[in-house]
Amino acid sequence: MMRRVCLLMLMAVSMIVLAACARSPRAEFYTLSAEPMDRLVAPVMPAAIVIDTITVPDLVNRPQFVLRISQSQVRIDEFARWAEPLKNQIAGVLAANLAELFPDAVVFGFPQPAGKPAVRLSVDVQIFDSSISEGTLMVALWSIRYPGVTGATDGKIALHEQVSGPGYDALVDAHSRALAMLSREISQAIISGTKK
Repeated sequence: MMRRVCLLMLMAVSMIVLAACARSPRAEFYTLSAEPMDRLVAPVMPAAIVIDTITVPDLVNRPQFVLRISQSQVRIDEFARWAEPLKNQIAGVLAANLAELFPDAVVFGFPQPAGKPAVRLSVDVQIFDSSISEGTLMVALWSIRYPGVTGATDGKIALHEQVSGPGYDALVDAHSRALAMLSREISQAIISGTKK
């Protein structure tokens, strides 16, 4: 009898241990964030800024984090995920940063009808690399169209931002800092083009 009770207890403990081991890790979700920006002062400022399009490479256009392992290898982490599509987050962060830089302008983080005069911005993120140990590499092309002006002002920037600590939080912060630098670069081009 005692032996049977011990055997049943051993089986119960074994099942509990196996059940605990069978649980998969929980996914963590991350968002990019706007950085504090100093207000710009210029004689002529735009009244409205519209972010028309943001494109990202197909490789990173997914919920999972894509980590650069080497020049020819990446790892997709199923348990580290973006809380919303990456291009939407980039548009939102750029809009928030530009709204801080141009506090008197109305900044839209999504396309608007063409009828209203506004500075229109398109950004093509060509590289959006992430490395837990090395940080981020972002290469972006941008194009700015001004109301009443034919043609556009185009630019390109390559940004490398080191991580400030271990883990995904530090990596996401590095991406946010890179987007802040992109925002500052674009804001200078907007001011230059608005003066013309």
